[in-house]
Amino acid sequence: MILTFDRATYGNLLAEIVPQAIESEEEYDRLLAVAQRLTFAKNSTPEERVLYKLLVTLIEVYETENYPMDKPDPHEILQHIMESSRTRQADLVGIIGSSGVVSEVVNGKRAISKAQAKALGDYFKVSPSLFI
Repeated sequence: MILTFDRATYGNLLAEIVPQAIESEEEYDRLLAVAQRLTFAKNSTPEERVLYKLLVTLIEVYETENYPMDKPDPHEILQHIMESSRTRQADLVGIIGSSGVVSEVVNGKRAISKAQAKALGDYFKVSPSLFI
C-alpha cells in the first residue's frame, strides 16, 4: 500500500509544532523532544516523516553552531574502530607494517600513509578517507 503525501495534513502538523530556526536552548529541547517522539512512532505517516526530516535538519544546524566538535585525528578513529571490533594491534601486523609501525600508527606517533589508509579501509570495510 502506497501512502500519498497530504499537504493539508502536513500543514496541520506544521501549525501544531511550529518548527522554526532554533534560537534558544528551550526551543532546541522542545524540537528535540518532538523529533525523538517521531523517531519511535509506530506506523508514521508520510507527513510525519517529512516533518521529522525538517526537525532533524533544524536540530543539526543548531548543534553545529552551538556544540561544535573537533574532527578526530585519524589515529583516534583507528583506535575507536579497533576497540569496537575488538581488533588488537597484533591483528594489524602485516596489514600496515611491523609491530613497531603498527604501535606508532595506533598511538599517533606516526601518520597513516595513503597505502596504509587503503589497507585499513579494506580490512575494516570502511572508507580509507577516515584515516587520512
